[in-house]
This record gives sequence, structure tokens and C-alpha cells, in this order.
Amino acid sequence: MFIRLHTPLKEETTVQLKAGDLILLSGDIYTARDEAHKRMVEAIDKGEILPFEIKDSIIYYVGPCPPRPGQAIGSCGPTTSGRMDKYTPKLIELGLKGMIGKGLRSEEVVEAMKKHKVVYFTAVGGVGALLAQRVKRAEIIAYEDLGPEAIYKLTVEDFPLIVAIDCYGNNLYEIEREKYRKR
Repeated sequence: MFIRLHTPLKEETTVQLKAGDLILLSGDIYTARDEAHKRMVEAIDKGEILPFEIKDSIIYYVGPCPPRPGQAIGSCGPTTSGRMDKYTPKLIELGLKGMIGKGLRSEEVVEAMKKHKVVYFTAVGGVGALLAQRVKRAEIIAYEDLGPEAIYKLTVEDFPLIVAIDCYGNNLYEIEREKYRKR
């Protein structure tokens, strides 16, 4: 059974989610990959304002393909999240409440998630064209020079996700490996 969530993502919601929960997310999310994260952290360090309100937001680690005519966005499958780990704790401290990607996260990120009640969602890799169908609107809002790695504001409807790591540190990757090991 899916849990329907809407952005912005508030702490009263994140504390109820558990690793393994199936999610249908609707609302606005933001895309950012390595270079955009680096620029955002540099801006924070300089005391500059970020290109979007980070508090209660969700960042999707993706570099979408250009859209075909009539589409909001092209294929938009998740990228490996670990590449953003050195920047993520600072964004979490500023109020980021959710991240979407694939793969494991560092212990530093998981500790920041637990401290600030943040959730890490995974989107299934390899189905970027199907995920694109859930994106209703896409607009570049910052760092256009980065091409597909620019920051986009995406409006999504029933975007399918799985809670990979909940705000208590329960990690679906570890839980499922342990279940398999015991068989």
C-alpha cells in the first residue's frame, strides 16, 4: 500500500515514515547533482541566498534528458547519491527534509538525517522514461550553464518512491541484505 505525500515535507511527516514504505509523492521538488551541490555550499559559505527555499524541500539527484515535444522533461532516473554526501549535511542543517537518489549514504549523512529528522528516498534506477511521465512541469531555476545538471524545479504527481533510510537511521539496503543473508 502506498503512502501519499505532498510537498513541502514537514517533520511531522518524516517522523512517521519507515524504511521500506512505498510512497507516491506530489508537489514541487528540486534537482541537483554534484556541481550544483558544490555551488550551493559555496553560496552558503559566502552568506548568499540559495536559488530555492531549502527548508522542508526535497532534492532529487538527477540530470534529466531534454524533453521530447509535448513532454515536461526527458528521461529522469536517479543518480548515485554518495557523490553528494560531502555537501549534504550542510543542506540538512539548513532544513532540507528529503533526498531522492539511489545507493548508500555515508555515516555522516545518516547521522545528520537522524539529528534533523530527514528521510532518504530511493527511486528505481533504469526506469527514467517512466518516471518522466510523473513530472508535470519542469523549469530551470539556477545554474543553467550546467546543462542537464542545472537546478530544476519539478512539479510531480504520484512520483513513486521507496523510503530507503528513515529519520531513525533504519536502512532498507542493510535490512534487506540481512534478510537475504539469513535465508
